[in-house]
Parts: sequence; structure tokens; C-alpha cells
Amino acid sequence: MGNKQATREAYGKVLVELGKENPNLIVMDADLSGSTKTGEFAKVYPERFFNMGIAEQNLYASAAGIALSGKVVCASTFAMFAAGRAFEIIRNSIGYTSANVKICATHAGITVGEDGASHQTFEDLALMRTIPGMTVINPCDGVSAEKLIRQAVAFDGPAYIRLGRASVPIFYSENDEIELGKAKVLKEGKDVTIFATGIMVSEAMDAAKSLAEDGIDAEVIDIHTIKPLDEKAIIDSAKKTGLVVTAEEHSVIGGLGGAVAELLSREIPTKMAMVGQQDTFGESGKPDELKEKYGMTAKHIVEAVKKICK
Repeated sequence: MGNKQATREAYGKVLVELGKENPNLIVMDADLSGSTKTGEFAKVYPERFFNMGIAEQNLYASAAGIALSGKVVCASTFAMFAAGRAFEIIRNSIGYTSANVKICATHAGITVGEDGASHQTFEDLALMRTIPGMTVINPCDGVSAEKLIRQAVAFDGPAYIRLGRASVPIFYSENDEIELGKAKVLKEGKDVTIFATGIMVSEAMDAAKSLAEDGIDAEVIDIHTIKPLDEKAIIDSAKKTGLVVTAEEHSVIGGLGGAVAELLSREIPTKMAMVGQQDTFGESGKPDELKEKYGMTAKHIVEAVKKICK
């Protein structure tokens, strides 16, 4: 890990590249193009960019119509307003019709920071994974964001891509293979498995280093695709280690933790713990301070591992 980049910045960069490669790509926004970084695409391809104003339901209804006319659409706003305010439109106009819309939602989770509780969505992954046919993606850094966005734009169908406001460590290299729907084993281990997603992947790796100092050999797996879940990778690792911790910048209800628990309870009941937002709202503050207060750091992963190892 070296430099830092916000995943929303990687999104803006790859949009421009995709615009050159794919003349069928349309980009839309709800008056937040400076923040979501869709403005980078607008500068180069203004004739293929549409600002729908502060009207998120209209944004996604219009995106569905454009997609059903044969285009591929990347439509962006903050995650709270995409998954929250526009849920019914996304469900019925995009999900039900299998419209080729990529819902690229930025400013998700506690690291929205100073914007506060009204903008810190912890429910988006849970909401989106309930929609039949919706692919749900949560990249951990700029490199994986670019690779996964490219793959999402390449397939025909709806997808929800969760992106962040804050700069996070660049974890992957350009040469790393990252495949949509396939979990990425970052460190093999025998004592416990840490399934992590989004910005918690780097925290999980830091936790694994700390645990190694205490003689605990942790396996770390990046679950960048929440749906479809890589069930085989999860089951195989749970069988090997016998203990599981999930880590996400999202509510422990319905997100990665819920998805893993649902799978393991059916296939191989496993003792597990969930690190994430513990059924509470957030507050305004600095991202790192909020991660510490609300229990989403390497330290909290270590504590969760040690608790279930007893």
C-alpha cells in the first residue's frame, strides 16, 4: 500500500476512458457532478452527459428509459439518495426491467465524515442486494474500482457500485487480477478467516499482521462483489479455519455480514463475528475519528477475532 485515492476519483477517471472506448455510454447525475466526479466525463463528452438536477427519482427513471432504448448508463448521486430516496424507482424501473444501468453511488458509509448522519448511509448494500438480478459491488481502492467498473459497464444488466468520499490507501497494483463475482484471497491462514469489503480490506490486512504477532494465523479475503456472492470461496475458507469475522463500512444488518451468515447457516454453520456499524446512526466528524468511535478499524477486527477464538 502506498498512495491514497478516493474511489470516486477513480470512477471519474475511468469514465473518461470508457467514454472514448464506448460511444454508447451515457453518464447522468443529480447536480453533484463535482462531488461524484462525473463532471470529468461531462468536460470531454458534454453531449452524452445529463444533469437531472436535485431529483434522484427522476434521475433513475430517466436512466432506465435511456438504457432500455439501447444505451449503457452510469447514473450517480450520493449513496443515501440513490439507494435510499430512489429505491422504489431503482427496484421497479431498473431492477424489474433488467435495465442496463450502473448505479454508481458515492459518499457511502461513515467516512462521509463531516456531512454527518443524514448523509452516512449504512443500509445501501442491504437494500440493493434484495433486488433480484442486481449485481452489488464494493471496491476497496482506486485500482479495484477502475477494474470492477470496467467489468460492470461491459455486462448487460443493472449494477450497484458503492464508492467513497475519503481518500483510502491504494491497495492493489495494476497487474493484480480482480474478477467480478470472484473473491480475492489476499493472505492465506489457518486459524480464522476475515472476509472484508470496501475500505475495510486494508484494515483487515493490518489486523492480520497484528494477529500474527500474537500467534493467530488469519486468512484475509476481499469480497468486492457482495452479489453474486462467491459462495464456494466463502464455504471453502470457513471449512478450513472454522472461525469467521466479517468487516464492512456498513450496517452489520443485511450487508456483507448478513450475506455471509445467511450462506454459512445453510451450508456449514460457523462461529462468527461482524465488524461494522452496530445498528446506530453516525454523526459529523473526521473520517478516521468516526471509524474509531464506531468500531471500524484494524483494532476492532483484532478484538472481534480474539473474542471468537476464546
